[in-house]
Amino acid sequence: MGLTKQYLAYKPVSSFNIIASVRANISFVTINHVVGRYVVVAAAEKVLVWDMRIGEKVAEFVRDKQEVTFLRTSPDHKHLAVGYSDGVVELFSFASKESVCSFASHRSAVSALNFDLLGLKLVSGGLDNDLVVSDVVAQSGKCRLSGHTAPITQACFMQRYHDIVVSSSKDTQIKFWNIETQCCFKTIVDHRTEVWGIVLMRNDDFLVCATADTQLSVYKIASNLDETTAPAVQHSEEGENSVSPFRCTAAGSIQRAGHGRTINLVTDANGQVLGCHGTDRKIELFYFCSQEESVKKLTKRMKKLNTGKCNTAEEGGRETNVRQLALADEVKRLSTIPTPEKVKSFDLILGSRNQLRICCTFLKNLVHLFALDLDAKNAEPETLYALQKQGHPSEARSVSFSSDNLAIASGSAESLKLWSRASQTVLRTVETGGYVVSTCFVPGDRHVLVGLKSGQLLVVDVVPGEIIECIEAHEKELWSIVLTPDRHGCVSGGGDTTVKFWSFELIGGSGQEPKVLSLLHKNTLKLEETVLCVRISQNGKYIAVALLDTTVKVFFMDSLKFYLSLYGHKLPVLTMDISYDSTLIITGSADRTIKIWGMDFGDCHRSLLAHDNTVTAVQFLPNTHMFFSCAKDGKLKQWDADSFQKIITLPAHLGEAHALAISPNGKYIVSCGSDRTLRLYRRTDEPLVLQDVQEEEREELENATLATGEESTVPGMPGLKLPSKKTIGSEKGAENILECLEVSKQYDEEGGKGPLPPLMFAYSATNTDEFLLTVLSRIRASDLEESLLLLPFNAVCELLEKIPKLTIARKDHTELLCKVVLFLFRVHQKPIVSNQVLLPVIQQIVQTLQGAVGDLRDMVGTNLHAAQMLQRELEEHDGCVLFRDATKQRIQRNRQRKRREASKRKLLQIVK
Repeated sequence: MGLTKQYLAYKPVSSFNIIASVRANISFVTINHVVGRYVVVAAAEKVLVWDMRIGEKVAEFVRDKQEVTFLRTSPDHKHLAVGYSDGVVELFSFASKESVCSFASHRSAVSALNFDLLGLKLVSGGLDNDLVVSDVVAQSGKCRLSGHTAPITQACFMQRYHDIVVSSSKDTQIKFWNIETQCCFKTIVDHRTEVWGIVLMRNDDFLVCATADTQLSVYKIASNLDETTAPAVQHSEEGENSVSPFRCTAAGSIQRAGHGRTINLVTDANGQVLGCHGTDRKIELFYFCSQEESVKKLTKRMKKLNTGKCNTAEEGGRETNVRQLALADEVKRLSTIPTPEKVKSFDLILGSRNQLRICCTFLKNLVHLFALDLDAKNAEPETLYALQKQGHPSEARSVSFSSDNLAIASGSAESLKLWSRASQTVLRTVETGGYVVSTCFVPGDRHVLVGLKSGQLLVVDVVPGEIIECIEAHEKELWSIVLTPDRHGCVSGGGDTTVKFWSFELIGGSGQEPKVLSLLHKNTLKLEETVLCVRISQNGKYIAVALLDTTVKVFFMDSLKFYLSLYGHKLPVLTMDISYDSTLIITGSADRTIKIWGMDFGDCHRSLLAHDNTVTAVQFLPNTHMFFSCAKDGKLKQWDADSFQKIITLPAHLGEAHALAISPNGKYIVSCGSDRTLRLYRRTDEPLVLQDVQEEEREELENATLATGEESTVPGMPGLKLPSKKTIGSEKGAENILECLEVSKQYDEEGGKGPLPPLMFAYSATNTDEFLLTVLSRIRASDLEESLLLLPFNAVCELLEKIPKLTIARKDHTELLCKVVLFLFRVHQKPIVSNQVLLPVIQQIVQTLQGAVGDLRDMVGTNLHAAQMLQRELEEHDGCVLFRDATKQRIQRNRQRKRREASKRKLLQIVK
């Protein structure tokens, strides 16, 4: 970096405008013991928690630049599991708003997440066709289940049967897995189309499946020891044997009233209410009755069928009634909830007073909360709250800054929104009635000029948020609006091959009414091709026009005579800008290049292959020759037009970037993109050294590709499938272990005397054993197995030789040492067994680890019984029961659950 020039870094401030992404699901969350008020949604790479009552954001979780694909809250409502498009599952804490642990589980996007009943295990499904079960307490993967041949659509734990996972996939199959044996023991192959979702209802009594048709398949699950349920029509199965602890039989189907395939199946926490929706605008609800309610309905139905014998025949026993139960006796149809748009995802929760709440996300960037009273007859759903004014319903296509740097205008397909730059909140929303493609603030910042795709030019008054004039400026798209240097008018360019010149006029104002701003047409420049962009030099001498024929023509501003023609792009120029001193003009084209031209002779100074896709916007920083560019590859880059160097690449949009705007003071940049976000960047006082920036980008590119390859292979174990994938963290962990072993070996060879090695000193270790233990404990739990897998066998032998001494010295790390030893034995069993040198080491490891585990177990047992004894003494001394409040709450919850199960609900229609 030269001494005469200094670059300052731009840092992202925030992203706004997005309420909820359509790729991920929505879920209710409980905050401060308040149920049914807060919802959690994905917003591109962020996770937002909205308070639906006041319409404000109360929490935000951010991990990285990857897009969020699935959300799931834990049963205790303390943690949130978030799946990302790179296959990573992150676990966040609602209390600290920070990440608790991370699981690198899948090789592609996460498509399903579910906790078990206690929230101790987490199952995730991905687009890589695999299921991964993770241990939340140990913060590591438990097993990987492979068997599906298409992406996973849903996965969940069974509550009644321990360690059993049910999964559905686009390969039309539903599989039941045993976690302990890591195998599939039952497969349902009834369906001929993709299975888009499954749910378990009424404590695993029913399994409901959603396919590509308008029917929901229902299967009844009964234990093999339960003889009260008669065998129904047996369905097709593969691999069913005596290992299965239950029978799964087809019970019938539920006919939906909606059209198209079933997209989502959702149930409440107790498995009583089932919700589903298709490709239309309605959510259908079904209620699964308890067994007592079903028997009563069956008895009434039988009495109606046997009216002549009802006086003489006695009611049959309970077992007979249970055998005769039909699906129509056990399922009720509730009221259908109509929605304003097509539903993308939804979640439901059943309150203590039988009030059902449903939250929905839609394609048009809005969230609705509905309520339905299940106790009321002919209950109609009502909309409680809606989030829709906090963002554009569609993608923003144009952005611009006000002259005081305080306001941002953004236009989308149906509206114009004005934002506060400081708080990123909406100030005004103006319905334009057309597709906005260009915006521009009028001097004074009281009015905004809006160009529509229909060719109309709107004059919007910012204070009342109203359109004061609509001008038929062009016959086709109004692609560009730019102010004249004297600020007394503007120039517009459209798809009708014309450039029109306008002047600002104040009209009206007779009497006490104020005058109104209007535009007066002054001149028209007729061209041969469609005008895509118009720019005027700051000295007012030239006007540059980008045409569809890939050229840029420059005219004299006063006489409109032809001056220069800039040709060289292979595809049309979509954007351009002229520097503050009117000496340079930059053009961005669909051919991915940016060309820098001189305004004096029209010569091309440099052609930059700037982006990987079409360049959509370029703009100079005020009073400099540096400029920013964005493109359809989603990247935002800063360039120097004098040295032709790229300065920095900013983290930008997940999809395409449509437009950018730089504030008049050059401190702020805002961009809009196809991920529906507006992203704000701020200039800092941190200087940039180009060599350092280039080195950081090179390292980031190298880190994106693993040095040891994607696959984790072990000689002699070709079928090894770990519940994790190799990451940069696991490679660094293996490097740290190898470095630790090497430093420790050199230090021990020197007799362990003298000054400590710098690396040991950095880890605050006083001896080699403590050094090794510190290195192992600092490796993330989910990366530990992959790190150990990368170690060569000689390093494994050195590590095993140190284990006995570590076990005796540090019994507080017995669990970590057991993990390391067991994994190394499992992976390197054959070479370890065949190595006679390791035999005494193995005997010593077995002896010391067994003793350490036994001591740990004795300590836990002693503490448990001591705590029970202290509890008994306190209860006898105080005369009251400990945890009385918690016991009362549990009893009250049980009563409320029984009351809900016994409540009556109206039957509408069930088709078997």
